[in-house]
Amino acid sequence: MLIGSIFLVIGIIGIFIPLLPTTPLFLVAIACYLRSSKKLYNFVLNNKWFGYYIKSYIEKQGIPLKIKIFTLLFLWLTILFSVILVEMWIIRLLLLAIALVVTIHIISIKTKY
Repeated sequence: MLIGSIFLVIGIIGIFIPLLPTTPLFLVAIACYLRSSKKLYNFVLNNKWFGYYIKSYIEKQGIPLKIKIFTLLFLWLTILFSVILVEMWIIRLLLLAIALVVTIHIISIKTKY
């Protein structure tokens, strides 16, 4: 339960920090809760803020178009803001490469209308 809770908290932080992979962190938390606490497992899957998103991802139903658009906009706005603040060109390139890979992954996920 402790490990699942740590991954859940880091995943929630990842919602606001684009370099943290939110979905994989939530999936690790779900896996930990599945083995340790059915109550926490159900809490995450039925959470009003991110439960629907995780449940849809697990069941391979896709991501709603509105969430895809919001995610990509938020990702690129925060990455571009970070690129402006960072002075080292290698870090800038790394940030842009990460954003590009995440964008490709998000676009490749089935869109749920």
